Amino acid sequence: MPDVELRHLAAMAAVADEGSFGRAAARLGYSQSTVSQQIAALERAVGGPVFDRPGGPKPVRITPLGAVVLEQGRELLAKAERLADAVDRFNAGDGRIDIGTFQSVSNVILPAVVRRLRDEHPACDIRLSEEEPDQPQIGDLDLLFYDGRLEGDVERVKLLDDPYLVVAREGTFPDGPVRLKQLDQAPMVAWPLTCDQPLMEQALARNGASPRIVFRSAINDTLLSMVRAGMGSAVLPWLAIRGADVPSDHRLRVHEPRPALPAREIYLHWRAGRTQSPLAARAIEVAVEVAAEIAADRATHAGARRR
Repeated sequence: MPDVELRHLAAMAAVADEGSFGRAAARLGYSQSTVSQQIAALERAVGGPVFDRPGGPKPVRITPLGAVVLEQGRELLAKAERLADAVDRFNAGDGRIDIGTFQSVSNVILPAVVRRLRDEHPACDIRLSEEEPDQPQIGDLDLLFYDGRLEGDVERVKLLDDPYLVVAREGTFPDGPVRLKQLDQAPMVAWPLTCDQPLMEQALARNGASPRIVFRSAINDTLLSMVRAGMGSAVLPWLAIRGADVPSDHRLRVHEPRPALPAREIYLHWRAGRTQSPLAARAIEVAVEVAAEIAADRATHAGARRR
């Protein structure tokens, strides 16, 4: 019935609850004539009276048709109230967000992002997926972290530069920077040749370093375990080193390479032209804030190493 409006049903429910048009008007903040007009419009829409009006002090009585309309009307009013509540919560930052990530971001950046979002919006639904394909696609994700710029119909924000550092077993190199030529033909454990790894190894080669790769693994902790075991050194980005808490491990040492290798770039992507939820928009803001704090902390640690 297209002519039935929620305000008509709300007026009917108020009259049924209060027993009179006057008390219903007071409850709703309307004039009594406005309530009468809304009930009249409802009765025209449903094709018959919904109340018997005995007049005088006697309360109005609901008709058999009115009982049917009221039962269904209350359900509609309840659904409308739930809808309004859901929209309010969505606009306040609740709802669901799907985020694609990768190992280093999962260990260092995302925990702080998730914690802040859940502190601000305890009822939000955050879904994470971690994959590192050669050709990542944003697909149905709301946001995607990646160590590089995705091309195509996406927008992005650069979060930080993630410099490569040399991680070696204690005593392998003197304290301080390591010349890249010192890595030539030296045993090394490394990531598989995906993402930025080929570019990093090409940069090593351009600087006269062709290490002997003795083991490859996509798991940072596994590589570092092999460094501790004496299999070789590793060249890893700072986020991977921080995520594994390498600086606190007395068995390992972190060295800056000389000359410096090109840093990998960490970006956050989302689909261009897509209306974002308030939660997704807030997640971007929080990720930028967290990345700035991490970059500042990295600069402090780099200064301490140089001293």
